This record gives sequence, structure tokens and C-alpha cells, in this order.
Amino acid sequence: MTEQPEAEVAWRRPDRALLRLRRQLTVALLTLPGILGAVVLGVLSGPVAGLAAVAAVAVLTWLMLGAVTRRWAAWGYLEREDDLLVRRGVLLRRTSVVPYGRMQFVDVTAGPLQRRLGLATVTLHTAAAATDASVPGLLATEAARLRDRLAALGEARQAGV
Repeated sequence: MTEQPEAEVAWRRPDRALLRLRRQLTVALLTLPGILGAVVLGVLSGPVAGLAAVAAVAVLTWLMLGAVTRRWAAWGYLEREDDLLVRRGVLLRRTSVVPYGRMQFVDVTAGPLQRRLGLATVTLHTAAAATDASVPGLLATEAARLRDRLAALGEARQAGV
């Protein structure tokens, strides 16, 4: 069996709702405190310092939004015949290969903000902690489908060992 080159393989990505959520959190956590700090600085040091602080907050927010987008785009997973590939990382690209027969259990979690958007995170656990992998931001229905499929494939592969 010949492996396909990575460019031809259809990696699946987290849902765009995860990107929107992380962008909103970035803006809320950087902009609101940053503007408040800029106002305080402007009152204490003058309007020029306050405007410079606002500009710095705007640039930092813009850079962080770009980083959030690149991080979201780096996530991906690929279901293959014998294993699941999970990739992530912007600067340091990391790909985990989790053989179905090595999976001990598959965990689906969703925090309050994820639940509100109908998202969940699938985490694969193996005996070796280094091969644990997670796929964030899947639609809850896709997360349940992936969990059920991985659990069935894991049981089938373990039974054959």
C-alpha cells in the first residue's frame, strides 16, 4: 500500500466557531484591560502617553489575532486505516500518530463556552502519556461520531492482538 503525499491528504480541521471564540476571548482579554490601563496612564501621565498606550494595545491585539488564526489553522486530524494522525503547532509543527489498538479510552469534553457554541474536544489516551492527543473545536455531533468510531476501532484492534 502506497502512502499519499501529505499535500494530497484531506486533513480535517476544527470548526470555525472555535476560531471565532478564541478571537473574541483574545479581544476581550487584551483590549478591555488594555484600554483601562491606557486611560489610567493618560490621566496620570498625560494624553500623549494614553494615546501611545492605546496604539500599543491595538497593535498587540492585532498580532495576537493573527497568532490565534495561525494556531487554529495548524490543528488537524486524519483518520487512516490503522491509526489517527493529529497535527498542531505553528513554530514547532508536531504530528502525533495514535494507533487504534493502543488507545485506552477516548474522552469528549466541552466547557461552558464550547457547549454554548455546540463544540467539544476529543482527547485520545494511550498507555504512553507522550502519545496522548487532542482535537479541539469539533462540532458536538462530529466529536461523538469520532469518539464512537475510535472506540470501536480500538476495541477491534485490541481484540486482534
